[in-house]
Amino acid sequence: MSLPVPTTRFLDFRALWGGGDVVDAQLMQWTGGDDFSNPAKKYVALSPADLEGYVYGKDVLIATHGFNNNRAQGIQALSMWAALLGLPNSAAFVGVLWPGDSESLHALCYPAEPVHAMDTGRRLGRFADGNFRNAVSISFASHSLGARVILEAISNMTLTARRAIVMAGAIDDRCLTSEYKNVPAEVDVISVLASREDEVLRWAFPIGDFAAEILGHDHPWWESALGRFGPAELPEHYQAPCQIPADWGYGHGDYLRTDPAAPAMIAVPTRIPPPAQPPPTLPKPLNGVAGWQSAWSASVASTRFT
Repeated sequence: MSLPVPTTRFLDFRALWGGGDVVDAQLMQWTGGDDFSNPAKKYVALSPADLEGYVYGKDVLIATHGFNNNRAQGIQALSMWAALLGLPNSAAFVGVLWPGDSESLHALCYPAEPVHAMDTGRRLGRFADGNFRNAVSISFASHSLGARVILEAISNMTLTARRAIVMAGAIDDRCLTSEYKNVPAEVDVISVLASREDEVLRWAFPIGDFAAEILGHDHPWWESALGRFGPAELPEHYQAPCQIPADWGYGHGDYLRTDPAAPAMIAVPTRIPPPAQPPPTLPKPLNGVAGWQSAWSASVASTRFT
């Protein structure tokens, strides 16, 4: 039996269902449960008053997807991942959708997408300042290139973030002490989930980052990704460890839930095994049942959120 998918609130910064530009936040909610067959009919407007009431007095977790997700894919991945989160009743989950995709170019549009991510992040930061002041706290979680969305948001907020959880960050591993060196001081606790077995970050990230340098001249060439090795230099307010055991084979697409056949939730607390030499052989959570990875990442994120 699939886990029930909750009514999920979204801040939607997309102009179109696929590709398109960044726009100011549209307040939306997913009402279709686990039926994603016709998402346009079940994705409906949310009033400002409803959003204000939803976050009032709550610890808010704002989470976003990564590169190469259209609107329907983002709705599905974040709504289904929300079903796996073990958040307390004092928490409220809000998804963020942004146009990190291209219907015609797919992954080849990567070099231009950091611009969209950063534009979204600036708008998200301003929105949070203006609309979430009645929340008890604001925290962030991201997948892949969504790291830029949340780091840019924190950089542009006057409010302080309580937690920031960067999963499979498609951003250089020195970003927290260089480009976004101001962010750790604006977050009570910042943490990372990383996997050396992430094939996308092993091969596509250096090539895409090299192309982004040629087009935009804003990155050092051939950087290593935060989502493979963790931070090259430890920032302040950082919570270790970050490295997922190599023998688990954790890939780039494993963090968010994309398979409707959900495994059981993993109860909190769930902690990343500490590093050891030689690395121990550890059994996979949930005995390695299909989809265990997204349940595990959700449980780790819930643990670090609380």
